[in-house]
Amino acid sequence: MLMIIQQLPGLDYYKILEIDPSATEQQIRVAYKRTALKSHPDRVPTNSPERPSREETFKQVNEAYYVLSDPTRRRQYDNERQRQQQQQQQQKQPGEQRKSRPQPSYSPGPETESASFASDQFGTMFEEMLREEGLSEEDTLNGGTRPTGSFWAIVGGLSGAALGFIIANFPGALAGAVAGNRLGAIRDSKGKSVYEVFQALPGEDKAKFLGELAARVLRSAVS
Repeated sequence: MLMIIQQLPGLDYYKILEIDPSATEQQIRVAYKRTALKSHPDRVPTNSPERPSREETFKQVNEAYYVLSDPTRRRQYDNERQRQQQQQQQQKQPGEQRKSRPQPSYSPGPETESASFASDQFGTMFEEMLREEGLSEEDTLNGGTRPTGSFWAIVGGLSGAALGFIIANFPGALAGAVAGNRLGAIRDSKGKSVYEVFQALPGEDKAKFLGELAARVLRSAVS
């Protein structure tokens, strides 16, 4: 079970992304991909008792990336983080009177309070990850991205429900004539982005797909 990482009086975004405070911009991006895939709520069933803690952790991961990926927000956060650490050290000094008022923690802004914030931000990175792994490509006709044959090959191998999703709204005879990545070419004509396609998958298959993507991203990071 995932633990919700929180350090009062505020969140430690570096601990949430499992990186050092000196991490580079690229290291932050890689860390976000890894931790977002690991904590994504869709990796467990909707009725799982683990779901609420995953949703909260996923929100924290996205909030951390939102702050640390932007130089201005990161600088403001680092200044506040350093100030709080200095204050904590002063309070630990022998004989120090602990009468100082609690200081407000860093606030990333109202954007992160939106119900769709975490999903929207992850969706952008999700499509980037799939492009890097050869699972999506630019859709010059409809704009955005679309799944490649490799994407559909994975989806087609997940379950009967996923296969049914791919051939939805097509005559039954068609199912016997095509399979795997060839089905993808038909479904692509619907003009759905790769993230929209993922979101419409059955729950169990979303979990399996995220697991497969996480394994690919991890292999790419260490290679």
